[in-house]
Amino acid sequence: MYDALDVPVPRDGGLQDLVERAEEMGVTHVLAERSDRLARAMLTSLVVEHELEQLGVEVVYANEPSGGTESGRLRTRRYGQVEAEIYRTTMLEMSMGGQVQHAVNGWNHGYPPYPYIAVIDETAPHQQSGRFGEARPKKKLAPHPDPRRFDAARELHRLRREEYLTTADVIKVFAADPDRYPIEGRWTDNLVEGLIANPKLTGYQVYNRKATRTGRPGMSRMNPLSEWVWSPRITHEPVISLDEWKAAQEVTAGLKAGAAEFRSLQKLRDAVRELGLTVTVVRGGGTHMLYQIGDRQVVLPAPVPDPVLNQVVADLRTKPRARPSSAMPAGTTTCG
Repeated sequence: MYDALDVPVPRDGGLQDLVERAEEMGVTHVLAERSDRLARAMLTSLVVEHELEQLGVEVVYANEPSGGTESGRLRTRRYGQVEAEIYRTTMLEMSMGGQVQHAVNGWNHGYPPYPYIAVIDETAPHQQSGRFGEARPKKKLAPHPDPRRFDAARELHRLRREEYLTTADVIKVFAADPDRYPIEGRWTDNLVEGLIANPKLTGYQVYNRKATRTGRPGMSRMNPLSEWVWSPRITHEPVISLDEWKAAQEVTAGLKAGAAEFRSLQKLRDAVRELGLTVTVVRGGGTHMLYQIGDRQVVLPAPVPDPVLNQVVADLRTKPRARPSSAMPAGTTTCG
């Protein structure tokens, strides 16, 4: 659109370039139609004006009256900047409202996740062309034509949820069998973690998971779960259930807190669950941990080696409760 206006002066950089190059280029005045054309945010326009003023550069807004008092000119300028920020905030609120409705209706934002493609929703209302041209069609997620992708995403979640594999371990498994787990290029940490964390694999459409405007170029942060916008119902074929997704997030959090110890604890819990027993951590001492397994306390190395874990399970199956001793609490045994 800028080119269509046939403006004879080419665009060359932004506000930061203006501030950095004004002195070396000998700029004496900066002309803008009005204050909100310099910057929508009031703080930004004030900072730019201040920095240019320190360089001896005057900012001139064409809609401001000439002459009069400095206080009158300043009042007019600040009122205009306040109105510009209010307008900016209003537009952001309206835009956010539209994006929320977009997600609630099940239409996809951004690039489709690995096991999906984005297809045009033929049932979506047709939008009229606006001042920016033809409106983009609404799109929903559909399974990728290669069914192996769906299976790969499901297996990826299972490996994390049931086998407590770290990202590096998952990548090794997938890289060893490229025919079963196809990928353009190679599996990476960001791709694996992104798929595990992506709630769209549950069949729900989700928006506002990340805040891209963090003030740092190329950086984004995760928004709190309470700020995520979910569609009220499943809108596309799910790879996993919502409960499975939640379980994977819990395992991920545990792995980040302490990968080896968490995995060994989960394996121990899974191993004794079939015996109708539960496991809780009583206390830790660096190299060993004291666990409460049913009515018995057991001291095990941390993390628990698989042979020791197997021994504990065998003992719980065959041996009666350990006799109390003077050195340990009643029912305490040691292994490893």
